[in-house]
Amino acid sequence: MQLTNPKDLKHKAWLYRVLSAFYDEPYLARVLYFKGGTCATMLGILDRFSVDLDFDFVGEKKDIMETQKQMEKVFHKLGLTIKDRSQRTPQYFLKYPAKEGERNTLKIDVTFPPVKANKYEPRRFSEIDRIITCQTQETMFANKLVTPLDRYEQKSAIAGRDVYDIHYFFENGLRYNKDVIIERTGQSIKNFFEGLVSFIEKEITDDIIAQDLNVLLPYAKFRVIRKTLKQETLAFLCDELARLKLNKKSL
Repeated sequence: MQLTNPKDLKHKAWLYRVLSAFYDEPYLARVLYFKGGTCATMLGILDRFSVDLDFDFVGEKKDIMETQKQMEKVFHKLGLTIKDRSQRTPQYFLKYPAKEGERNTLKIDVTFPPVKANKYEPRRFSEIDRIITCQTQETMFANKLVTPLDRYEQKSAIAGRDVYDIHYFFENGLRYNKDVIIERTGQSIKNFFEGLVSFIEKEITDDIIAQDLNVLLPYAKFRVIRKTLKQETLAFLCDELARLKLNKKSL
């Protein structure tokens, strides 16, 4: 279990309150499948703090408005204020009570339509004593691999945590769902990895690595990993690329 910085305990409590309330509602439990950094951390697949809640919406398009209605009923019941929301998708920025200078905003992001190649399974989340349907480890890893390029293309943004997550998943021997990468990028696996290697070599800097990781990792771990994260991640990616090329030659 990832130890939480004392200053983040309130935020973690609100993450768990919202998550528990969602999955106590049969309708929301049926159409929202859990994913992302908080999901991976709660399952012990990732070792960093995560501040958002991310879901895939697996219902019909006509049911999105009802889903938003049910989500907002949960927010009201918990006493959360909607600071902002997307007009296109169920995305919310929620404010909870906090002292001045403390973190006080929780983001909830729902993806629709989900990637067709995504795989899901029910898992027990012991910290909130719930069985939740969520992405499989292989699906999580595949989506994490695509995230740096997708974030840059969609938002012109780069996040150090994306590189950290890829590094951590490789380091711990996880495999990825190739079909997710192919569907999301329209590329072959080999071409995708070549592009990802080029992107990280060119765009990832020490400053980018430090920007958000310094508040998501214990300081001692952050101080060590920031020195080697880029080069080790590139080594993992290049090793995977070499394996893909070797396998292709052996066919």
